[in-house]
Amino acid sequence: MTAHAGWVDDEIEAVRELATKFFEKEVLPGAERYKQQGHPDRDLYRKAGKLGLLAPSIPEEYGGGGGTFAHEAAIIEAQSRAGDTAMGISIHSGIVAPYLVEFASEELKARLLPKVASGDCLLSIAMTEPGTGSDLQNIQARAVRDGDEYVITGSKMFISNGALCDAVIIAAKTDPDKGAAGVSLIVAEVGDDTPGFTRGRTLHKIGGTGQDTAELFFDGLRVPVGNLLGEAEGQGFYQMMKLLQQERLVCAVMAVAAMEAAVAMTIAYTKDRQAFGKPLLGFQNTKFELAECATIARISRVFLDDCLTDHLAGELDVTTASMAKYWLTDQLSVVADRCLQLFGGYGFMTEYPISEIFTSARVLRILAGTNEIMKELIARSL
Repeated sequence: MTAHAGWVDDEIEAVRELATKFFEKEVLPGAERYKQQGHPDRDLYRKAGKLGLLAPSIPEEYGGGGGTFAHEAAIIEAQSRAGDTAMGISIHSGIVAPYLVEFASEELKARLLPKVASGDCLLSIAMTEPGTGSDLQNIQARAVRDGDEYVITGSKMFISNGALCDAVIIAAKTDPDKGAAGVSLIVAEVGDDTPGFTRGRTLHKIGGTGQDTAELFFDGLRVPVGNLLGEAEGQGFYQMMKLLQQERLVCAVMAVAAMEAAVAMTIAYTKDRQAFGKPLLGFQNTKFELAECATIARISRVFLDDCLTDHLAGELDVTTASMAKYWLTDQLSVVADRCLQLFGGYGFMTEYPISEIFTSARVLRILAGTNEIMKELIARSL
């Protein structure tokens, strides 16, 4: 982390330090258990809430910290640097909570946001379907109004926090004849015994194996009409497009922090590891590889800091957010691969954190719109 980053002040640094201690002391000791069970312990979110580490940008009148995305970014960075990939804080706080703050009714905000900040209500968002990935306007899930309720039918795939969530924002068609203009976002408060709601498999992944990713099924799930986000139906696609920029920035934050962690741990390892009578860092190839990786990480940090500064000022445009998400996540994969190589056989062992960075890096090129979609969005501005 560069000390001169314009978006970081003493308060943000204090938040980062607090978050770092939380992940190192409360979360990482249970990492192997989370991998075995496919999700972190639910109570970790309540512990994070007590420390003010959940959705700190929720306004104070709704029980939050009244902070900004800078506070969110500091926590996300602390998590990535610590090496935790189990807790879905970035989903809960940086991606889903803003939908409630921005678009929910006052009644829904007052009911849910205090519990979101405390960790008593874990959030998820259900966009992706078995047959629909980045093409969100063609989702098949339906929400049909029946009096004062919506009846939701459909299925969702690859849903982060899906196995543990207490509330999920569902992207569904309220008017299937209108394409993107027929998509609405509806908040469903759910539990394992909610009629019409079923959690499917907790999906097995090649990376981030301790973070719950699940299938969700809706078969006549009834949700109050007041849980619609926005003042009218059909605003979902616009809402997603507006907040996907921050989601893409979240991916970029995770990428750069993990990249910096990979370089730091590899430098430490190559200084300590001996080969042919001298440290690995004494070989020219190791020096040059790490010099290049450190340079990529520094350039990435400068770009990210600039994006964060613009975002906090409300000036981050779609093109730049897409560039950041695509390029920074690509660079993480490059750097993680090169760093892992310098660990030799140990880098392939799951007990070494570099292996977790390497495998978990891959999904960031897919999340929040694939990097190919990012290039399409960038190309439209040329």
